Amino acid sequence: MDQSFHITDHEANGIPVVSASGEIDVATAPPLRDRLQATTASGKSTVVVDLLGVTFLDSTALGVLVGALKRCREAGGDLPLVITEPRILKVFEITGLTGVFPIYGSVDDAVRSVA
Repeated sequence: MDQSFHITDHEANGIPVVSASGEIDVATAPPLRDRLQATTASGKSTVVVDLLGVTFLDSTALGVLVGALKRCREAGGDLPLVITEPRILKVFEITGLTGVFPIYGSVDDAVRSVA
């Protein structure tokens, strides 16, 4: 596992925020999936995912996020993403996921949008 990968979580205005940093790939995506599943299983239908510290993500990471989005929407919530890194945004643009996920430039903006 990449030693630079970290996940933290906290709440902002009652909305869970899961923050990831480092590289999200086939080796590091499972802990992110587990954290997002645990958060939605605890009854939270909306989770903000802070990707500001992410330096790389692959198709496995995208699959984890799409799966989490599906779970949130099935429960009546959403999965706003916080992304500012142009290389990470480009991955979402190329895959067409900018039209699927609500994407914000700050955690505060994302929380405000769902609070």
